[in-house]
Amino acid sequence: MRVMVLVKATEDSERGFDPTPETMAMMEAMGRFNDELENAGVLVMADGLQPSSAARRVAFDGPDRTVIDGPFPHPRELVAGFWLWEVKDMDEAVAWVKRCPNPMPGPSEIEIRPVYALSDLTPD
Repeated sequence: MRVMVLVKATEDSERGFDPTPETMAMMEAMGRFNDELENAGVLVMADGLQPSSAARRVAFDGPDRTVIDGPFPHPRELVAGFWLWEVKDMDEAVAWVKRCPNPMPGPSEIEIRPVYALSDLTPD
């Protein structure tokens, strides 16, 4: 099964990347973790996202479209980075996330969401 693993944003990540010794050590630890994922055949794709100040949203209402410039409120509801993994089940995904270095200074959260497979969308 494929899962998208979402690193939730924080107030710090919304300020942008600051290459301090602490953040550089975190990046090195995350690089080693990504190497483990790749060597295990789990990693499909991974990337970090720029702060929402560089983002835009497009709101849909029937035929109308409204563009909303960032930054967006409520950083903990935003995504700062992601992985796409191929795992056997959610238990394996959870086990990998538990091994992950903390992706942010201070408290942070990672969300795991299954990706729809074509078989999930077609009637039996």
